[in-house]
Amino acid sequence: MHLGQLAALTPDKPAVVMAGGGPTVTYADLDRRSREFAGLLRAHGLGPKDHVAVLMDNTPEFLSVAWGCQRSGVYWTPVNWHLTEEEAAYVVRDCGARVLVASEQVAALAGRIAAGNTGLDAAVVTGPGRDGLEGLDDALARVVDTDAPAEEVEGTYFFYSSGTTGMPKGIKPDHAFPPFGTGLTIDHIMASAFGFGPGSVYLCPAPLYHAAPAGWSLGTQRNGGTVVVMEKFDPLECLRAIERHGITHVQFVPTHFVRLLKLPEEVRWGFDLSSLQVVVHAAAPCPPEVKRRMIDWLGPKILEFYAGSEGTGMTMIDSADWLAHPGSVGRAAQGTVHIVGDDGTEVPTGEIGSIYFSGGGTFEYHNDPEKTAAAFNERGWTTLGDMGHLDDDGFLYLADRRTDLIISGGVNVYPAEIEEALIMHAAVADVAVVGVPDDEMGQSVRAVVQCTPGVAGTPELAEELVRGCRERLAGFKCPRSVVFVDELPRLPSGKLLRRRVREEQAGTTR
Repeated sequence: MHLGQLAALTPDKPAVVMAGGGPTVTYADLDRRSREFAGLLRAHGLGPKDHVAVLMDNTPEFLSVAWGCQRSGVYWTPVNWHLTEEEAAYVVRDCGARVLVASEQVAALAGRIAAGNTGLDAAVVTGPGRDGLEGLDDALARVVDTDAPAEEVEGTYFFYSSGTTGMPKGIKPDHAFPPFGTGLTIDHIMASAFGFGPGSVYLCPAPLYHAAPAGWSLGTQRNGGTVVVMEKFDPLECLRAIERHGITHVQFVPTHFVRLLKLPEEVRWGFDLSSLQVVVHAAAPCPPEVKRRMIDWLGPKILEFYAGSEGTGMTMIDSADWLAHPGSVGRAAQGTVHIVGDDGTEVPTGEIGSIYFSGGGTFEYHNDPEKTAAAFNERGWTTLGDMGHLDDDGFLYLADRRTDLIISGGVNVYPAEIEEALIMHAAVADVAVVGVPDDEMGQSVRAVVQCTPGVAGTPELAEELVRGCRERLAGFKCPRSVVFVDELPRLPSGKLLRRRVREEQAGTTR
């Protein structure tokens, strides 16, 4: 639905609520502020297919800016402000942004990026001007025309990869720039498959610069619901927010599940979570034991999907189907799934290969024709680089990303399977499994473990963890070494920076 229509129907309804307190943004506010920002873009000559970079933490202004971009017909790129300065500056430059908008918390970074970017027509910051950036309110005050034009055009987000395997890559979607109000594909899927509507209250526990948090927050509002934004994830505060705000829908990643489950049972069960209708999770393989415990706790409300920002296909699975097919990420809901071997042909049911989709959307990696070509095979099917297999009923199971695969003694070893065997041990707060150079085997399996607070990483604990793996896994899959670290590198979204772990471990021996 058109944001202006929503504002006319329910002007005083909350569109954005900050979980930690702060001002509530009504639909009237959201419509007005987004029209003002769209007017600022027009004042700088931006129109359909131009580009805006958004460098902001989880603030209410993020969504006002996003809607201003949506109704201006521009591409807009949320920039991960946890990237290095070099990486963040690269994203702003590579996407061709003509306007950079930043929040106060990251103004210093934005100012340095703007100073080195000659392609920007404007660089603004919420609040007062600082660090060479103009204050957004001052910039908006000079805009004469803030009325929406008669024919607004629907823009779209233009996400970049998180930079876990090199410089971030822009994912340019296949977008027709229809009239504003048409909505994006995810907006309609949220309504039809996940039950979003005017009564929905969606909790966003992750950074808005990531694809799902941004897309699902806008999709909630597109369907007339309320978005409750957490400034950052904390398991206890998350449960408080669900109870306090009557959350109906929430989206997690498996790391969130683990952190919630490691709260004391009496704490978890002490919250009234009865408002929850749907708990969505995605982004990484979820250990079956973790998911089963979540279903035991919250009931059959958990829906999982597998997809990527590339938008080329999607699988889905509800709790009932998952209990019948534990470990699966579901059957195709958009496009058709194919499992392809190294020779380019489809492999038999049950055999692991590269996951491809046909019949879904198309995309390109911005300014990288080689990477784009590598994502498509000769039949036009597309892959995200993940590996997995199908069962006899057509349910997909993820193995790992091809780049994470460990080849030890000529045998493929999948880190996710080993991490699953370790993560719920009481002494383990987090774990990453990587391959390290080995003169005999080529690579050997190493578990890099972050201990639960108060637990020491001792040789005895290492032996205990390996014994636990041997009870669940074939011997060749078990870690040949265990290393304890103070903290594993994860993005606030929960995504593990496995490349950094591999680099740190490559030169060490145990």
